Amino acid sequence: MEIILFLILFPFLAALVMSCMKQHGLLRRTVQFTFCGVIVAAVILFAVMNLVGGKTVAYLPHTHVIDMGMLLVEWGLVVLVFYYSFKYRKYYCALLSILQTGAMTWLELSGRTDIEANHILADKLTVAMALIVGIVGCLICIYAIGYMKDYNRHHLDYKDRRSFFFAMLFLFLGAMMGLIFSSNLIWIYFFWEITSICSFLLIGYNQTDEAMDNSFRALWMNLLGGLGFAVAIIYSVTQLNIINIQDLVNFAVSGDERAGLALIPVVFLAFAGLTKSAQLPFSGWLLGAMVAPTPTSALLHSATMVKAGVYLLIRLAPALQGNTAGLLVTTIGGVFLPLASPPSPTWTTIGGFTFLMTSMLAISQDDGKKVLAYSTISNLGLITACAGVGMHEAVWAGILLMMFHAVSKSLMFLSVGAVENCTGSRNVEDMHGLIVKLPGLAYVMIIGIAGMFLAPFGMLISKWAALKAYVDSGSILLVIFLVFGSATTLFYWTKWLGTLVAVHHHSERVKNVTKKSEWTALLTLSILMILLCLTFPVVSSGLIEPFLMDMYHTYVPNLIGTGNLYIMIMMLCLILVLPVAVRLLTFGKKNKIVMSYMGGANAGDDRNFTDSFGEEKRMYLANWYLADYFGENKILVPSLVFAAGALIILLILTIGGAVV
Repeated sequence: MEIILFLILFPFLAALVMSCMKQHGLLRRTVQFTFCGVIVAAVILFAVMNLVGGKTVAYLPHTHVIDMGMLLVEWGLVVLVFYYSFKYRKYYCALLSILQTGAMTWLELSGRTDIEANHILADKLTVAMALIVGIVGCLICIYAIGYMKDYNRHHLDYKDRRSFFFAMLFLFLGAMMGLIFSSNLIWIYFFWEITSICSFLLIGYNQTDEAMDNSFRALWMNLLGGLGFAVAIIYSVTQLNIINIQDLVNFAVSGDERAGLALIPVVFLAFAGLTKSAQLPFSGWLLGAMVAPTPTSALLHSATMVKAGVYLLIRLAPALQGNTAGLLVTTIGGVFLPLASPPSPTWTTIGGFTFLMTSMLAISQDDGKKVLAYSTISNLGLITACAGVGMHEAVWAGILLMMFHAVSKSLMFLSVGAVENCTGSRNVEDMHGLIVKLPGLAYVMIIGIAGMFLAPFGMLISKWAALKAYVDSGSILLVIFLVFGSATTLFYWTKWLGTLVAVHHHSERVKNVTKKSEWTALLTLSILMILLCLTFPVVSSGLIEPFLMDMYHTYVPNLIGTGNLYIMIMMLCLILVLPVAVRLLTFGKKNKIVMSYMGGANAGDDRNFTDSFGEEKRMYLANWYLADYFGENKILVPSLVFAAGALIILLILTIGGAVV
């Protein structure tokens, strides 16, 4: 119990200390390193203790005083939202904030929340999430030390607010720790709202017009999800006398004659999860977060913000299986295909639809961070679809996807930020020949890209498990979305990987200005990526499968057979064979440089050529982005409109069906 409280409270203390340290010197760097080290050590200790104990534990059935303190903090957040809303004339944000906080205040002061239920839960899923948030989040904080120094040197027109920035990072980590360890819905809501406010402040760090517009977009979308969360809590408490999320899920699958009523709070919680995980039509806030410094993008996209949404959906997964609440998470329409007798329902899903459409949109982007943003939304869509299917195979795939994505995507964001500091650009086209210009960063980036789509890294393994679950569930359209979405994913990742190693003669080295703190984070994440690939069977048997047995109250068979494990080990070895063999065969040999011919006389540098008219032409390499087919102006708006309309219709159908 003590270690859990420490993990929740210590980051808040670290945030307070960092906000007070205005000097940017050795002392602050040392303190920040120390704070990160303490959090990582505490997370590892908690994981070891939980794995050794092997039991799910719950604490704190009565916390009236703490609840009142949380309520006061919520009103403090309302005051903050009001201040910024009126300052920038975004009054709708103030309205959303007052509506949900006012409703929660009425509920808590009415005395209806005095229900016997534990507030703190520690199971295997919390262990996995704590490791993600603690280790990856702290590595991002360490990376930010060196990055923000260069960032402020390159952007002298921005006010240096590093103390505030670092404080927000630790505050974010504390809120996420509180969220994943909470089982009481009111507590989850409290930390949920803190993450929304932190993301708003971090996205608007530069305080430019663009930054503030994007931060308010993130704020109102997440406040809308918070309002849905508040409605779910009020209904669950007043109508079902349930305040614990595990109790709500158990009641929904209990077979009780009133169990159908549990679909109403479940569907509103699912709605909140969709907004937080930036699923269509709420993807705009995550794309807008690209204006913030790279550590913010990495934190929001990998370890914390978006993971809160899919974490909630995974918690709700058993209650989403085979009912209209699950359709809200997974479906935007349905058809019956004569594949079985009787015909089995096949549904096209919000998660699957988001996975496919945002993968297609990523093809048309040449901004590295925007490619990563669309890729993040796409992968979150796949995790959402897994949670909505609700089968144990799908949930297994969703959890593994969440873990691999956190490590791989944070590595990619941080490496893109480091490249931008060295070259002044994050455009994919400017990364041609990065293997020569910045070999260290190129190798790190290659590991991150490999983790996203190459075998035997976990993203591909998770997609295989998701595919099997979709087939077993009869969701043919989900299978189609997964197949075609994976194909488009292969397109843009291969294009980026090829760009890094596309070298032409006389490629010149670029001075690497990456700081030691940045290298610490990048190299550690690279090692974690490889270790996670090697040890994922252990992670599955030690964390994921025990959680699934607790969740579904039944034996979960091994989802990865021994034969498949052998194949994956062979694939990993083969990945290493080729570069090692090439190095051995070419050791001590010099490359013979041959003059190139490009339809004109070579000017002597293999980059400039004189054509038949005596005009000098410069050779260049460029990718094809298919903007005429997959550009934002072509498919983004129709996707948003389609998803929004379907979401509204399903909300009406789901709530109406539960009430009737």
